[in-house]
Amino acid sequence: MYAIVNIAGQQFKVAKDQQIFVHRLQGDEGASIEFDKVLLAEDGGKFKLGADLTSAKVSAKIVSHVKGDKVIVFKKKRRKGYKKKNGHRQQFTKIEITGITL
Repeated sequence: MYAIVNIAGQQFKVAKDQQIFVHRLQGDEGASIEFDKVLLAEDGGKFKLGADLTSAKVSAKIVSHVKGDKVIVFKKKRRKGYKKKNGHRQQFTKIEITGITL
């Protein structure tokens, strides 16, 4: 059984006991959260979508809050003496899917 769910503006294919990294979510480590924007669900070869999923929910537990890899942004215009260097580390939340209810 798996489901495609909308979490923080992105779509993820999730299954029970799977761990994924999503954009930073509000909540403490160990807290449980629910996502009700289920777009598609598969259960034993039968697919459900649209009006069939009005009461579907995906429950998860926050494992930890982490930072992603550093991304270096370097801009340069040749022969003009212009150089600009920036860095960025994205904030992520690691969650574990605890259950899918249809």
